[in-house]
Amino acid sequence: MPKKTKPQRNTLLVHAGEPKPRIGGAVVLPVFQSSTFEYDGQSSYHDLKYIRLNNTPNHQTLHAKLAAVEQAEAALVTGSGMAAISTTLLTVLKAGDHLLIQKGLYGGTQDLVTTELPALGIEVSFFDGDRPETWESQLRSQTRAIYVESMSNPLLDIPDLAAVVSFARQHGLVSLIDNTFPSPVNFRPCALGFDLSLHSATKYLNGHSDIVAGAVIGSRPLVDKVLHRLNHLGGSLDPHACFLFHRGVKTLELRMRQHNASALAIATYLESHDGVEKVYYPGLASHPRHARAKELFDGFSGMLSFELAGGAEAADHLFRRLQFPAVAPSLGGVETLITRPATTSHAGMSPEARREAGIGDGLIRLSVGIEDAADLIADLEQGLGIS
Repeated sequence: MPKKTKPQRNTLLVHAGEPKPRIGGAVVLPVFQSSTFEYDGQSSYHDLKYIRLNNTPNHQTLHAKLAAVEQAEAALVTGSGMAAISTTLLTVLKAGDHLLIQKGLYGGTQDLVTTELPALGIEVSFFDGDRPETWESQLRSQTRAIYVESMSNPLLDIPDLAAVVSFARQHGLVSLIDNTFPSPVNFRPCALGFDLSLHSATKYLNGHSDIVAGAVIGSRPLVDKVLHRLNHLGGSLDPHACFLFHRGVKTLELRMRQHNASALAIATYLESHDGVEKVYYPGLASHPRHARAKELFDGFSGMLSFELAGGAEAADHLFRRLQFPAVAPSLGGVETLITRPATTSHAGMSPEARREAGIGDGLIRLSVGIEDAADLIADLEQGLGIS
């Protein structure tokens, strides 16, 4: 009898978590658009079948699939990426606690931790992800968790993730990471030792710009705690959105291969263009954390940022001339999106805070889709030309 091998990621994305036997023989899991289900002897409130409790067949299939793909014990889907982040933080922190969090965050997370958490009596300190030797000086007796992004938004910086895991274990902290940009195809934080990996599933996990969703992936005890808090806060994902998420995630590996390859080609082109002052992409040898990215990641994702010599005016000029990229916020879809973070993802930050974070008004963020890279480069070439 041939030796049974562990399924590879493409196979897991299609088959992990699928009901057996298939429900009614349906090859595609149906949408269970029922708010409530018959009582079946459950002894716990959280085990009752109910949409808000995130345990319909549509939810459960996604949970099993995401856990398998990110090599974790358990997973949970939520109503948005911010629901995943906020619910997780409110699970591991309470009034009087202290959070260590990386500088240079996604604007929504930045706003959450600087406004909402302090209002709840939770203190926050920002640390430099590249200087582990400074972290211990920021510890307090009430520090409970440490939070980083695997690739920062929008400058694609990569903190010392292995040091974060080691530091968290040494000091008994819950380690949290936003893994939206790499996706589980390029990086699996739980395998490195992170307690919880968070995603805006609106982006690469779903990949089609047609739902808003989030995910929490990691150790079963912690995921269960987040689930119970989510059940109370109500940030559940509708079964029809689960269905679309389920459909989208099956092609994650295929899509990420194209995103990775095209973004590297475009970043290389932009770096050689006279009108481009700087390109931020960890796949480039010029990126200050390129060696770290090569060690940690299987690919460098489809996200890059760049600065034009003419600043915001030159960026807006480029946007008007482009044929293929849509000028729109968000990222991770099959279509290429382009935006200025100062007016979208980081608009909630003050101009001073943006400048301090290195996010100028002329910074351009490009989410490279799955179009042919040669077509996108030709479009950028004509867009960057003199009118």
